[in-house]
Amino acid sequence: MVIDVKDLGYKEINDKIRESGVDCTLDNCCGQRFIAAGMSEKNITIEGVPGNALGAYLNGANITVNANAQDAVGDTMNEGEIVVHGNIGDAAGYAMRGGKIFVQGNAGYRAGIHMKAYKEKVPVMVIGGVAGSFLGEYQAGGVIIVLGMNADDKRIVGNFPCTGMHGGKMYLRGDCADLNFPNQVSIKKVVGSDVDELKNHLSEYCEIFGYDVDELLSSTFTVVTPDSKNPYKQMYVAN
Repeated sequence: MVIDVKDLGYKEINDKIRESGVDCTLDNCCGQRFIAAGMSEKNITIEGVPGNALGAYLNGANITVNANAQDAVGDTMNEGEIVVHGNIGDAAGYAMRGGKIFVQGNAGYRAGIHMKAYKEKVPVMVIGGVAGSFLGEYQAGGVIIVLGMNADDKRIVGNFPCTGMHGGKMYLRGDCADLNFPNQVSIKKVVGSDVDELKNHLSEYCEIFGYDVDELLSSTFTVVTPDSKNPYKQMYVAN
């Protein structure tokens, strides 16, 4: 089902998505917020640029955006998948506790802020380009991967990555010698079981966007995890 959303607000759009079948396409999207908030059991393709909080509280739906997306993609999402064939704005994956976000291009500031895992749910965010400052701020769980493709000499991550990190993992392509990390994290080259985990996530990403996973994995990767002495960790009841 194709829904022309040019002159519709988000409430009307979401009502029409709920009334549609499992598969629907939103045409002429231009900045409408909260699209597919809390939805499950839907496959939604978006033509155009959705506004803030795309897929907020997503609970199992699959969203594909054939353009850029704005801020707060996947805010507090619980389950499902968001694929963006472009760039995303700030605060993507804020407090997400499950599901996957795959971005072909770049991410703005504070991607993965307070990402967390919940029981068997392990959220994953893969960014194909570069990420802005404060990546993984207060990360409490889950996996963030940044590939730095087509970076045009930009650093793979901006300033202050992993500030307050107390859980989860971050994989960054390269040796990351030019980045300044806080003292409360451990930084090392990816080897052993981390290679298997990385390949598992990247295989799905490469299948979506048409990249060669073995070619990507031929690069050096750095993994960042919270140090056991991290003072932030004791401030939280559960990890």
